[in-house]
Amino acid sequence: MSENPADLLPELCALLGAVLGLVAGLFLPRTRQWIAVLGCAAGLAAGLVFAVLAAGRPDAMTFDAFMLDPVTHVTRVTVLAGTLAVLGLAAGPVRGHPRETEFAVLTVLAALGTILLGASSDLLVLVAAYLLASIPAYALAGFGKDAPGTEAALKYYLLGAFFGIFMLTGVTLLYGLGRATAYEAVALPDTPAVTIAAALLLLGLLFKAGAVPGHFWIPDVAEGAPPVVAAFVTTVPKIGAFAALYRLGTELDVPDWTLLVALIAAATMTLGNLAAFGQRNVRRLLAYSTVGQAGYLLVPVAMAGRTGLAEPALLFYLGAYAITNLGAFAVVVAAGEDDLPAYGGLARRSPALALALAVCLLGLVGTPPTAVFAGKLLMFGAAMDGAYAWLAVAAAVNSVASVFYYLRWIVPVFGRGQGPPAPVRTGAAAIACAAALGSVAMGAAAGLLLG
Repeated sequence: MSENPADLLPELCALLGAVLGLVAGLFLPRTRQWIAVLGCAAGLAAGLVFAVLAAGRPDAMTFDAFMLDPVTHVTRVTVLAGTLAVLGLAAGPVRGHPRETEFAVLTVLAALGTILLGASSDLLVLVAAYLLASIPAYALAGFGKDAPGTEAALKYYLLGAFFGIFMLTGVTLLYGLGRATAYEAVALPDTPAVTIAAALLLLGLLFKAGAVPGHFWIPDVAEGAPPVVAAFVTTVPKIGAFAALYRLGTELDVPDWTLLVALIAAATMTLGNLAAFGQRNVRRLLAYSTVGQAGYLLVPVAMAGRTGLAEPALLFYLGAYAITNLGAFAVVVAAGEDDLPAYGGLARRSPALALALAVCLLGLVGTPPTAVFAGKLLMFGAAMDGAYAWLAVAAAVNSVASVFYYLRWIVPVFGRGQGPPAPVRTGAAAIACAAALGSVAMGAAAGLLLG
């Protein structure tokens, strides 16, 4: 264990970027708020560089509460890179907005909380990280200041507060039972009270992950918030939540952990896929898709401690999911359309954007050679190796079922129809194409990355 501030350079860079952006925004005119946004982006980019450099160092703990291990390294890189992509998506829709600086600062602070959530190894730090990752996101959901956005923000906040109370109760019980807050120091007895406390703690993290039973906010926020915000809150906060769930599963000896999380995983993937079938709003479709993906991501979380495949399965799948889901939302931002029929004939108006959409949606199914395909293979392997074959079968059945609602979007894109106007947001279209290429490249290089 060390107390060297240099160990936290990625987080400090992101924090410095947010602070400088906020201060600069106080003095810049509205027409030059982009300078403050650039400062936030610079902090994220610097943090990303330091995160990559730190990934080659031995595992350690710093300040007795912050783990430096592969889970933290992947969380850092994925969150920082994903947040940079979100700021790129916002360059068009938010440029010149009276609260352009606030948007960037809130996004960076939420990302910072997400990193802390995935890296914390202390129950009290976990609670603080949960709040930091949540409160800025509530404000972002209502950024548009319209009726749908206000409703979405209110639902998001109320559910976050509700599940946060359960989480705090679980932390309190675990502290009382284990006589410590640091994961390595908690000594839990084998009693039903421990299982109850862990279940209460799970509720808060399941809310952040968008998994059952904390998934209710996702479709409403995805539809009511601005598309860029929807892309952020359905992607980035999940990364820290799943990392935190995995860390709890490996470091705390909770009775019945595997069975509890496995049942939640099966329920989440099934509900998400079934609910997506009847959606005609593409943002709600993607929202329920993210619920289904949360179910798949919970499989390696359930296998934590049972098989060595659990950690690489989770970490690779997190990166694959982030780049693919952001790519799909980037298409929505670029096209500026929410209704499914409006995408008919998109390939005639913008072939590159239509191809990027097809790659991302088929990637979410798990079609080779995309990144999610490799992630799902690892996920199936972890379930089988962990002696939970029924969970692997449930994931396979749900993956096949998801093909149908993704095809409901893909087929009209390459069929007849006028389609939406040619994208005027060329930046978002470029990010969508880059994400699609990145998904394919990541899948093709899966062996190298895992090695």
